[in-house]
Amino acid sequence: MMRTGFALPLAMLLAASASVAATPTVSPTAVAVGTPLAVHVGGRVERIATGYRRQWPGTYFEAAFRGREVLMKLGAGDVILRVTVDGRPIAPLVKPGPGVYRIHGLAAGDHIVRADVASESQAAPTVFGGFYATPRTRGLAPPARARQIEFIGDSHTVGYGNRATKRDCTEAEVWATTDTSQAMPAQLARHYDADYQVNAISGRGIVRNYDGMAATTLPAAYPFTLFDRRARYRDPAWHPQLIVIALGTNDFTTPLRPGEPWPSRAALHADFERTYIYFVHRIHADDPGGRILLWATDMAGGEIAAEVAKVADHLAAEGEPVAFVPVRGLAFDACHAHPSIADDGKIASAITAYLDGQPGLWAQR
Repeated sequence: MMRTGFALPLAMLLAASASVAATPTVSPTAVAVGTPLAVHVGGRVERIATGYRRQWPGTYFEAAFRGREVLMKLGAGDVILRVTVDGRPIAPLVKPGPGVYRIHGLAAGDHIVRADVASESQAAPTVFGGFYATPRTRGLAPPARARQIEFIGDSHTVGYGNRATKRDCTEAEVWATTDTSQAMPAQLARHYDADYQVNAISGRGIVRNYDGMAATTLPAAYPFTLFDRRARYRDPAWHPQLIVIALGTNDFTTPLRPGEPWPSRAALHADFERTYIYFVHRIHADDPGGRILLWATDMAGGEIAAEVAKVADHLAAEGEPVAFVPVRGLAFDACHAHPSIADDGKIASAITAYLDGQPGLWAQR
């Protein structure tokens, strides 16, 4: 997470909700950008001359301003952006071309503009160029939140194809219907008014990727800002009170193939448990003040949940602040039998039911 500027007063945030016009719009413009607005960034980004380069899913950008319009600059990369003003959606931008976009048709007053990356960007990073004032706009301090949640996982955390109304999807349909801004992490973060990161990659596991796919596992990719693994991620302002992890689906939902390094399912279990425990130790060492919550579905005949429960029990016995929440009863009726947005809500509800019984959770830093 990256933040510039000072916290926006609560009264201004509340007043903003009443100041949106009925039909705000966003459209390309030839207007030159003016003064850059202070931007609040959720997610891992690399600061570059043209803005923010990002690749992990669920990144979002927020700014506050006084006026009737604001400019937004987009850089290279295929992306679906969901733009809102004061919490109200304007329009999704699907693979928008690089350039300047004008958000206008607003009532005079104070506003908060936000752009959420809905799509997954495994193939390549994308660039967000920031928000800018016009001659009739004055920048304000961006929003600030006291709570932080980090989500680590695979496609179930990303929101893979969660907007789909069928299970049989093409690759293009998966990309078009994936919406991390409506997935479980976003739902849970909104419930607790928390900033969040979604550090997840579809198809990746703890030691084994989906169907034995040759690619970096999630623990190997996790330390880095981008998937090229060139720069390690560091943000002194990011210290989540809660770290929610869901991994194991890709390790166990397909049978072992000839030539894979595990001679048996038992060997895969042992490697999974050992690596997951080490991964949690690494995460907790970076954020010793945070609680860790592991969750798993009842897929694969309960194999995933059983293995994750073993990991949680081992870590708890070592004194790590770890809990395990099993999630049952999902429909898995989105693309390729993934959770839908409704399922995402059920996962969020299961986690919320546990968290609300944990006094003092948000006081930890």
